[in-house]
Amino acid sequence: MARGGKGFLRLVSDQEVDEIKPAEDLQQLFPEPYLAPWLRACRRIEGAGYGPSVERAFEAAGKACARTLSPEAGIELADAVSSVTIKSGRRAAELLCQAAVQAAESLNDLHRFRSWLSLMQRFAGMAPESAEVVLQRMDTLLDQLKVSGLEAWLLAGIRIGGGDPDRRYAFFSLEDPDASRWLLREAGDLVFTDVDRRMKAFLGALFRVRVPILVPAGSTVMTPRRRSSFGSGVIHIPESYPGYRGTAAEDVFRAALAHIGAHFHYGGPPMPLGQLKPLQLAVVSLIEDARVEHLALRDLPGLRRLWLPFHIAQAGGTETAPSLFARLARALIDSEFNDRSSWVRRGRALFEAHYDRLEDPTISRHIGNLLGNELGQMRVQFNAKTYVVEPPYRDDNLGLWDFDDDSDDQQEIGVVVDTARMERRENDDEDVDREREEEADEDGLNEAPVARESPVEGGLPIARYPEYDYQAGRERSDWTTVVEYDPPAGAADRIAQILERRANLVERLSRLIRSAHVSRAQRLKRQAEGEALDLDACIEAAIDLRSGDTPDTRVYQRMERRQRDLSVQVLLDVSQSTADRVPGHTSNILQLEREATVLLAHAMDGLGDPFAIGAFCSNGREEVRYTQVKSFDGSFGTEARARLAGLAAGSSTRMGAALRHAASELERQRSYRRLILMLTDGEPSDIDCPDNRYLVEDARRAVHTLAGRGIDVFCVALGDQNDQALDRIFGRRNLVRINRIERLPEQLPFLYMRLTA
Repeated sequence: MARGGKGFLRLVSDQEVDEIKPAEDLQQLFPEPYLAPWLRACRRIEGAGYGPSVERAFEAAGKACARTLSPEAGIELADAVSSVTIKSGRRAAELLCQAAVQAAESLNDLHRFRSWLSLMQRFAGMAPESAEVVLQRMDTLLDQLKVSGLEAWLLAGIRIGGGDPDRRYAFFSLEDPDASRWLLREAGDLVFTDVDRRMKAFLGALFRVRVPILVPAGSTVMTPRRRSSFGSGVIHIPESYPGYRGTAAEDVFRAALAHIGAHFHYGGPPMPLGQLKPLQLAVVSLIEDARVEHLALRDLPGLRRLWLPFHIAQAGGTETAPSLFARLARALIDSEFNDRSSWVRRGRALFEAHYDRLEDPTISRHIGNLLGNELGQMRVQFNAKTYVVEPPYRDDNLGLWDFDDDSDDQQEIGVVVDTARMERRENDDEDVDREREEEADEDGLNEAPVARESPVEGGLPIARYPEYDYQAGRERSDWTTVVEYDPPAGAADRIAQILERRANLVERLSRLIRSAHVSRAQRLKRQAEGEALDLDACIEAAIDLRSGDTPDTRVYQRMERRQRDLSVQVLLDVSQSTADRVPGHTSNILQLEREATVLLAHAMDGLGDPFAIGAFCSNGREEVRYTQVKSFDGSFGTEARARLAGLAAGSSTRMGAALRHAASELERQRSYRRLILMLTDGEPSDIDCPDNRYLVEDARRAVHTLAGRGIDVFCVALGDQNDQALDRIFGRRNLVRINRIERLPEQLPFLYMRLTA
């Protein structure tokens, strides 16, 4: 049998492996002392019975990894191959070997490569059904993500999929739109859904344009780059603009919507195609873009600072059609740009000659036809299939043209926009209807494929907060949006009725709180008794003794709290579950929460303690609903009482975001002690979080973060459920359970005394 054959390796023992004299190329890849471990790894893979295809894939990949990185990389691949084969099958193991070669070249670092191997083994165990589809896309994923970003994306998919293998597979195969959004975020790209509220408000304020804005279903990281588009009363915006990060990414979204808004405000009806050729079509569209922008700049000069930085075409160079188009676009908006091309200069001269007729949309076709004919005579090549409008903020010009789908004359013309038209026809009907329903309230989002509640009227986004992903081990910045709502005004006299009905408890509560001293301890000197000597008083007493005078016997000092110094933020959970009736009682949980809050607020108001009252629920991470019943600066008067009376139950319980927002106002209070007192009837949950642990860990992170900033968080849990999640969030010392919910109004004062003692 040949020395390098598989049968030979299966027959030798471990001791004999060390004595094998390898081929010269193997010696170069695995010099001593790596040769023996490599041969053992090969023998282990062959003896495991994974099949010849896995054996061949491992041997080839191991050598390639050793050649690219180091011998350790090839040897350590064996463990990953065994693990993935057992968890996800032979095909996944073969794909792992192929991906390992790509990872070694892309990462070009042994430490990162080891992290990648470990991640693939963990992932195969958590989502075995999805290992193949992820490994098939590994080259694309590693082009966009670091290993840490890849890990965060994989763990996000596992969390979103929960325990459903089909949902996980849909995510990792990028059929779920959330997958592309998460991938773009991990790559550092700004995603439109992160800023869509601001962008809608910007467009409405700029041109009073309020139309549905949606992200096309085909817009993913795996598709070619696309431009914004409009038509049929809808705006399509790309998920992201690759290459733009941070404020630049937000600027390009803003510029794109401002450009489309100019089309809506200054444009005319769609132009018929007629006999235009693809080259003429592109030029006419370019002139129309410049026309509406010029009119917009006449009324809103500040838009120049938004649009001009994206015009980066340089004068000169090869005169291809895309280059000339980009240079002409800049020449028509930048008066200081000078180009040597006679065609660009001719285009600027024609446009300037029609300044007095810019309100007439027909001049775009007139100028575009002239320039298109001249460009044709120059024999400039134009490939309509690969042409992409520049600069990137400009739209794909679909909204400018009236496409007669029954016409046979447009086959050649349509090649410029045919792909985009096909994608839009396939998705427009369903997406537009859904988006229009959501646009009835500007706070509706077309993001996650979850069953959201109908938006509440009058909400205003006021803040964004991070959220902790325990699987990724880090916070995602600006991940949740707090939307403030005004509750329907309730009857303030209901609050007065509660106080009258509980008059005895009100008086008792007032006495208890009045006796509590919550403040910084003050040092009281020259006391007749105390915990320590007052040094100054002792010196004076000694001087008196030496002088023959009678000394003052008040030579002690002690620490004492003499005034209240406490700020309290009461935070009420008003999720849908608080509408449940209390067993054996006529009231529901929310009514009892309201009654207990009234009693506590009345007592604190009488004592002058600074306090605020807020209520929260949630409808996904982009709509954490918050109601400010009373601010620290406001009084507990008729308006605050009407707000409290008008609170209604609904939606879910995204606790972490609510705690962070409640703390934002409490932090501004200059009190010795700052306390958040939360009333809730259950653990956190939300419609977009199938992983029950996710929001628990986020809320726990929020509590720990606030504690580090000097804010105590205490929870009053209502109901007889032995919920360990709340124990984990708040800790047993900062949590009390009231099993008999009907006794909450009576027990809350005593709880308050316990907290402020």
